[in-house]
Amino acid sequence: MADIYRTVASLSFVGDDLDPDEISRGLGEPTKGARKGGILLTPGGTERVSHTGIWLLQTEDAQPGNLDHQILALFSPLSENIDIWKDFAGRYRGRIFVGLFLSTSNEGLGISPQALSAIGVRGLELDLDVYSGNVDEAEVGDIQSSK
Repeated sequence: MADIYRTVASLSFVGDDLDPDEISRGLGEPTKGARKGGILLTPGGTERVSHTGIWLLQTEDAQPGNLDHQILALFSPLSENIDIWKDFAGRYRGRIFVGLFLSTSNEGLGISPQALSAIGVRGLELDLDVYSGNVDEAEVGDIQSSK
């Protein structure tokens, strides 16, 4: 089995009453954030109204896929205070979004115990989307910021 062709990863908290500045004070700075009804820029540069509050941190795409590195890179600049993470995860939907891009029909990857533990101890979901064939890159960016 070949390695995954490419992976993308992001960390987000979403909720109607989410204040991205509160999350930033507790954890660190996002790639982007908005209150419900605020303005977000799509990957294509178009402005859209945020249908919910969001705090989003993205990491660099990896080609070939390197999900462990991406997950740990998302956490590395942020607070290690697990109580803060659990508080936010209890009030908002917290998740690691992963896009897995295949170039053939049989590719795979493993996730280390360290990466799985880092997700679980913080009370976050792991959300995997698998893409096969030609994918519109703007569509993936929209998925990352809207789920």
